[in-house]
Amino acid sequence: MNKNDLIAAVAERAELSKAEAARAVDGVFDAITAALKADDEVRLVGFGTFAVSRRAASEGRNPRTGEVIAIPASNQPKFKPGKVLKDAVNGGEAAPDADEA
Repeated sequence: MNKNDLIAAVAERAELSKAEAARAVDGVFDAITAALKADDEVRLVGFGTFAVSRRAASEGRNPRTGEVIAIPASNQPKFKPGKVLKDAVNGGEAAPDADEA
């Protein structure tokens, strides 16, 4: 599924136009991105947690020349799935629809 497929699925399930669904999906992505940039965790109970992991600076080697290169420290976004999502993916009970929650 790509972003356009996701927008179409959200539009159908929430009975929105594709333009409204696109704004909603973009809004969710923007909110998650802003929270991670502010070093906050985003917890969606049952779905999962988005967090930032710090990768320390290290040394690497250029495989062609063998030259040692410095790899700078960086922040990496991480996602840890929640129990409901894991169970749904593994053939368990499907995640509840918004109407049922």
